Amino acid sequence: MSNAYDVLIIGSGPGGYIAAIRAAQLGFKTAIVEREHLAGICSNWGCIPTKALLRSAEVLHLAEHAKNYGLTLEGKITPDLKAIIARSRGIAERMNGGVGFLMKKNKVDIIWGEAKLTKPGEVVVSKITKTIVQPQAPLPKNTLGEGTYTAKHIIVATGARPRALPGIEPDGKLIWTYFEAMNPDAMPKSLLVMGSGAIGIEFASFYRTMGVDVTVVEVMSQVMPVEDAEISAFAKKQFDKQGMKILLEAKVAKVEKGANSITAHVEKKDGTVEKITADRMISAVGVQANIENIGLEALGVKTDRGFIAIDGYGKTNVAGIYAIGDVAGPPMLAHKAEHEAVICVEKIAGLPNVHPMDKAKIPGCTYCNPQVASVGLTEAKAKAEGRDIRVGRFPFVANGKAIALGEDQGMVKTIFDKKTGELLGAHLVGAEVTELIQGFVVAMNLETTEEELMHTIFPHPTISETLKESVLDAYGRALNA
Repeated sequence: MSNAYDVLIIGSGPGGYIAAIRAAQLGFKTAIVEREHLAGICSNWGCIPTKALLRSAEVLHLAEHAKNYGLTLEGKITPDLKAIIARSRGIAERMNGGVGFLMKKNKVDIIWGEAKLTKPGEVVVSKITKTIVQPQAPLPKNTLGEGTYTAKHIIVATGARPRALPGIEPDGKLIWTYFEAMNPDAMPKSLLVMGSGAIGIEFASFYRTMGVDVTVVEVMSQVMPVEDAEISAFAKKQFDKQGMKILLEAKVAKVEKGANSITAHVEKKDGTVEKITADRMISAVGVQANIENIGLEALGVKTDRGFIAIDGYGKTNVAGIYAIGDVAGPPMLAHKAEHEAVICVEKIAGLPNVHPMDKAKIPGCTYCNPQVASVGLTEAKAKAEGRDIRVGRFPFVANGKAIALGEDQGMVKTIFDKKTGELLGAHLVGAEVTELIQGFVVAMNLETTEEELMHTIFPHPTISETLKESVLDAYGRALNA
């Protein structure tokens, strides 16, 4: 088998494997290099298996509140931690195997090992020396290994890993990253979560629902700092009601480790220090790109603030070398990586009408309880840009379907340009809003105005009606509130 390819991708996460499939579809001889597990962090230790855990928590919550629906469940509802984790890991293995099948179906060669760029158009793959976890499924039969490979186009899709703060590094026992948080030996009685971004607040939500005493420490002035402030405040009220303790404008200054617990010294805005003891701590202070030891420096590939610098099509400053996904910068989202992959490969193929990545139209979703989803500008950012805006709001408490479901705690917020009617941003909190947000994403991509949204017929009864009502409210025309 020849070691020469048209397209070679380093990393098989959401960006990498989608790039490989699209390249193969376009007739390129394609290979992908992977050192740990097919499908990357997202399918193995992130997006998918965490949603399996959260689903278990959701079912537990519903069972514990069965009386609200006129149902009586006899006996105590007891979570089986091993079974919950086993279900989550089984789903991860299924996703892993699915990507292996897709590689075989699309005739993409898999090269197993650690890749390093040695010169333009050349990658040397060596024996694996360090992995986070071992591969979870048997390797496909067409797997290759160590050696020198050449390619006209090399796409770096090496992803990212948990960021560690000096002096508060995760140790896998008392201080966890999301790896350990997904696969604990036992359920802790108390948990401190450092950071309230998507990863931190999702785990806080899961463990709180499971009955754990949870404290969240966030250095910014709101939970989920990237979200609209009003939506964040609404979500925090729900977290508070659930018994979650949230400390804002606070930071973990240092951590003392005991035999089976930690004591965090939390510095508050007023200068006081609160000592919080918990069985375990999750460090969720972001991620950092995997740019080390892959040969970028030797080839002169530019980096910017820890990420590979690219244009809107994934091109780096070195001809024939591209980057996509987390390694190419925020937002650190699987769907951003997938779309970036398609753009990059189609541009390589010279297809017409390939549009560069528009980060303003990338939705963000957080799968806590209640869910949070958004796209476009927040109200604060729109005002900071000098926009003259109209803002619409509609509460779930005025929506029939939400009331019938027992999920009336939520809201939709829309932001329009007052002069043009352009939808600038949409921000949602409540049940299943991670599914609803795509309606606004499509609208923004089609450059839909408020008038067109107002004339769109939404089915009744659905929670989706809150989207239209929010638009109507921005123009003083809400019908059900």
